[in-house]
Amino acid sequence: MATAAQKITLSTSRDIPFNKLVLSQSNVRRVKAGVSVEELAESIARCGLIQSLHVRPVLDADGAETGMFEVPAGGRRYRALELLAKQKRLARTSSVPCVVGDVSSGILIDEVSLVENIERAPLHPLDQFRAFQALRDKGMTEEAIAAAFFVGVNVVKQRLRLAAVSPTLHEVYADDGMTLEQLMAFTVSEDHARQEQVWEAIRDSWQKEPWQIRRMLTETTVRASDKRALFVGIAAYEAAGGIVLRDLFQSDDGGWLQDVGLLDRLVAEKLRAEADQIAADGWKWVEASLSVPYGVSHGMREIVGTPVDMTDEEQATRAGLQAELDRLTEQYEDADELPDEIDQRLGEIEAALEALDSRPMHYEPAEMAIAGVFVTIDSDGSLIAQRGYVRPEDEVSAASEPDDNEAAVDGQHAPSLSHAVRPVVVTMGGQPVPTEEDEDDVIKPLPERLVTELTAHRTLALRDAVAQHPRIAMTALLHKLVSDAFHHRSANGVLEAQVRHIFFPAQAEELGDSLSVKSVDERNEHWKSRIPADDTALWDWLAELDEESRMALLAHCVSYGVNALYERPNPYSGSGVSEYGLQLRFDQADRLARETGLDMVQVGWRPTVGNYLGRVTKPRILEAVREGAGERAAQLIDHMKKGDMAKEAERLLADSGWLPEPLRLADPEYATGSDLADQGSEDSTLPAFLSSDGEDDELTEAEDEDAAAIAAE
Repeated sequence: MATAAQKITLSTSRDIPFNKLVLSQSNVRRVKAGVSVEELAESIARCGLIQSLHVRPVLDADGAETGMFEVPAGGRRYRALELLAKQKRLARTSSVPCVVGDVSSGILIDEVSLVENIERAPLHPLDQFRAFQALRDKGMTEEAIAAAFFVGVNVVKQRLRLAAVSPTLHEVYADDGMTLEQLMAFTVSEDHARQEQVWEAIRDSWQKEPWQIRRMLTETTVRASDKRALFVGIAAYEAAGGIVLRDLFQSDDGGWLQDVGLLDRLVAEKLRAEADQIAADGWKWVEASLSVPYGVSHGMREIVGTPVDMTDEEQATRAGLQAELDRLTEQYEDADELPDEIDQRLGEIEAALEALDSRPMHYEPAEMAIAGVFVTIDSDGSLIAQRGYVRPEDEVSAASEPDDNEAAVDGQHAPSLSHAVRPVVVTMGGQPVPTEEDEDDVIKPLPERLVTELTAHRTLALRDAVAQHPRIAMTALLHKLVSDAFHHRSANGVLEAQVRHIFFPAQAEELGDSLSVKSVDERNEHWKSRIPADDTALWDWLAELDEESRMALLAHCVSYGVNALYERPNPYSGSGVSEYGLQLRFDQADRLARETGLDMVQVGWRPTVGNYLGRVTKPRILEAVREGAGERAAQLIDHMKKGDMAKEAERLLADSGWLPEPLRLADPEYATGSDLADQGSEDSTLPAFLSSDGEDDELTEAEDEDAAAIAAE
């Protein structure tokens, strides 16, 4: 006959007045951890005592119950009730629900206290996220939830955002298939389908880092720090219905703008409005674009405006700002570190002074009528308007004053042609259509052959004269170079000498923001502000320059002719550059670099996805990382797909000082251009990195993997 299982008997529960309870010395919880007693007291005051205390009767020396009860399990709840009693918010005689343990039990009271603390299962984070969401759905505000659980409002926002992640990913997280940090990364997007798509793409990959998840979820968005977003403004973007993705768990620089099409439309509309406003000032044309290529104004004449004088109010404001700047500078001159508020104020003063000193320019209406403006956006989102450029086809022909014998018509002087109404110029295909005039009564020019013979004599005489006067020769050369560099005149003049300004048929987007461009532009503006526009005055000004200034100006003009560009060699004569000529160009470029101490790293070049790493093959990327960051770094990324590899390589090489071969100084042992000349151009060879067809190595992933497999075989 089977023996019946012995039934257990549970401890009874009863309400005991609080003043009959004492904290047991056997309670194992001694160190404060987790929620404070004060916060627990507030929770009890709000929701009541949710969990009973476990108590045992206190016995006297004879083993009889004294009517008091000790609390071995629930000590924090007891202390919270004690605090409420001290605050007069709980009567000391209030009944407290308790579970009364058997005093004769063989279980030690210490064991009861220990079991209660270590055998309880903490709430899974996902359950907490969902509970917060349930409270929110039932009408509690984020602030009310934060107050109820003694956390910050931002913590509530974070947990609600985690609760909003795809339920599919919740299940993966609940089964320990992903970490909490990975789940946090998915919160940057509210698109469940996209979240699941990204997880499917990386779940079996070695690369499941949170940063990679964020990058994949935001790869089709625009950062809030992008100049387009700064130009339009987040408020305007959101007012137009745009969505901003935010990362609540780490700094995101303002987040990501999801609707790129909407952003571009808003940028175009605002640029158009700004351009229309500028055009209303009287300019002939305004060309607005997101970015203006470096050298876009080549061949155009820049008209010179005059700065608008400051008003009395502006002068007073500037004087006050300058006085405050001088006072603060003197006051903190010996300070090792400026207080934050002083440092901020100094920055504000300097910005205000710079804004006041950057005066708007006044242009003559007649010049504005033939000139135009380039409008674009700076990296900080501010508008840039480059005013006063005259296209060659818009130039007004110089009109000479009439001779005295032509002046009188019916007893009056004919007006100067420069003040007369100019005829309309009709263009077809960009070229002016010539007008037909009856020239029967006009004195015709001399025969071309005769003029050629006469000017040949004069040319020989001038050559002889210039050769005998070196300073005049230098002035003539400098005059020609300055005219070519600053005035962009199409006519050669008397001197057939020039430095051809080399412009780039292709350039990286960041070239216009490089340190080299800024330095060249600053130096050019320095000279441009001093050089007279009149041809005669320019000669006189150059003749009076001191030798140091003449040499500096000469060097500046000559520098525009430096050409270290690669171009595909032309094996046929007649156009382009030969292979020998190209190698000679590079040899001389290396010589210039050594003589000037040029270091491409010091002038700001860094390898990025856009300018190198994303445009070469995976072996090239790994070679770069191996050279710049070491073999270990290369091994960390050699398993990645090309796009991810390029991005990680950019981070690894950021401060390494690594340069690709075209930017390095050539090996002195490599054959020079003169060596190649001795060998003959047909047998000459260029460095390996110039042997391709000139196209970027933008391989697809499949092609890249196939290439790697072939190399492995």
